[in-house]
Amino acid sequence: MSATGGGRRPRADTGQGTVEGRWEAPTGGPVAGPPAPPVAVFRGIPYAAPPVGALTFAAPGPPAGWDGVRDAGEFGPTAPKAPYPDTFAALLPDPEIPGEDCLTVNVWTPDPAPGARLPVMVWIHGGAHTRGSSAVPVYEGSAFARDGVVLVSANFRLGVLGYGLFPDAPANRGLLDQIAALEWVRANIGAFGGDPDRVTVFGESAGAISVGALLASPRAAGLLSRAVLQSGAPGVLPRDKVRAVVRRMAALLKVPATAKAFEAAGLPALLAAQAAVLRRSSPLLGGPAFGLVIDPDTLPDDPLEAASTWALPLLAGWTAEEYRLWLAPTGGMRLLDRLGPSAVALARVRSGKDGNAVRALRAALPGAGPADLAGHLITDRLLRDPLRRLAGARREAPSHLYEFRWPSGVPGLGACHALELGFVFDTLRVPESSWLAGPDAPQALADEMHGAWVRFAVTGDPGWAPWDGDGPPKVFGGPEPEAVRETGPLGAAPDAPVTPRVLP
Repeated sequence: MSATGGGRRPRADTGQGTVEGRWEAPTGGPVAGPPAPPVAVFRGIPYAAPPVGALTFAAPGPPAGWDGVRDAGEFGPTAPKAPYPDTFAALLPDPEIPGEDCLTVNVWTPDPAPGARLPVMVWIHGGAHTRGSSAVPVYEGSAFARDGVVLVSANFRLGVLGYGLFPDAPANRGLLDQIAALEWVRANIGAFGGDPDRVTVFGESAGAISVGALLASPRAAGLLSRAVLQSGAPGVLPRDKVRAVVRRMAALLKVPATAKAFEAAGLPALLAAQAAVLRRSSPLLGGPAFGLVIDPDTLPDDPLEAASTWALPLLAGWTAEEYRLWLAPTGGMRLLDRLGPSAVALARVRSGKDGNAVRALRAALPGAGPADLAGHLITDRLLRDPLRRLAGARREAPSHLYEFRWPSGVPGLGACHALELGFVFDTLRVPESSWLAGPDAPQALADEMHGAWVRFAVTGDPGWAPWDGDGPPKVFGGPEPEAVRETGPLGAAPDAPVTPRVLP
């Protein structure tokens, strides 16, 4: 098939039937210059049966086939979820598409023809295991296809539906959904021009935690060849903590804490109870949460403990001021600054650091107030330290580390969590990217970062030396570490209020 298909819509044959997508102009890249050729986009392709009725809390079932040609022009339904609170909804786009058939994948490809054997990237979205979807506009995958990579994104079950622990249902159902999506890729991506033997799985936040679990799960063996973890370290929650969340929901619903009873309660009641229980949850400060657990069938070992056996190239990193996304919009930065030394002391205890670590941090960031110091300590504990341990534990394949330092144009956010996503996907010109990045985000930085991710998918080398167990990571969008020690922390002043987009 030619680059434009002779005016016809692109088609591909899957194991369930033929799908018809669309030719679309790719996003991103320099404003000047000739337009890039169109790419083929297929949306909303089922990789598993709709998780309803008896399948609501079951392992994913096989998708049904169809006769004729299935239209793949629109995103499929998003997984059931509660919306973000208004404070975060103004920063993090999270569309909701109604419907039951939510276990779907989307494919962007420059060449939807069998035999092209192009590298493949599979995106696992974030959202604290309770929100997000593949339909978020910032995750538009055409820039990857423009640059010769087949991009796949997937929806999977979230919250109690994907991660609640019950005596009568399998654990880690969201992870099982992701594995089913990768199995679909293995079986079908060749029809879209992809190479099933060159699959890079990448994810951010909870998506990165999921990538770590996929690397450790025996069920996912052979389904991926490279991995990227953005702002999320491999790990699991204690089973008792997840059970406690389910029991609290059961008390609100006035039903037994079983999958059968939760299914009978109905989806609106489940989501309302989940939102009530998780209201005080914070990725930074803890609280009730859903997430992955050790399970003999799906995740027999702690992923971080199993990391030494991962014999594949790895790219991992973080943003310089992860904590600002959770603290600045809620006034948490100003509160911690008012607490002063008490905030730093509490963060030191929570992070497991000693006094020497605090003194070293003060020396490295001489202009930082208590909120920034506390935020850095907790970020070390949650992200930087475990990702460095992950890289250091691996000896059979290279690990590349990075730090993203460009500060958002939204006052108060600095180089916050999730800010790098519009740069990685090269979607800065998508209107929703400005919600978090603000106006006038630098396209040159997107060119650099997106290009590194493409190189990693193609060659296993993003363009800088593997981490050797010491020294700084590769820096995107800011001065090198020596300059940081001289000038203080990057980003807005700690007491700057966040002024996000106003919701319509």
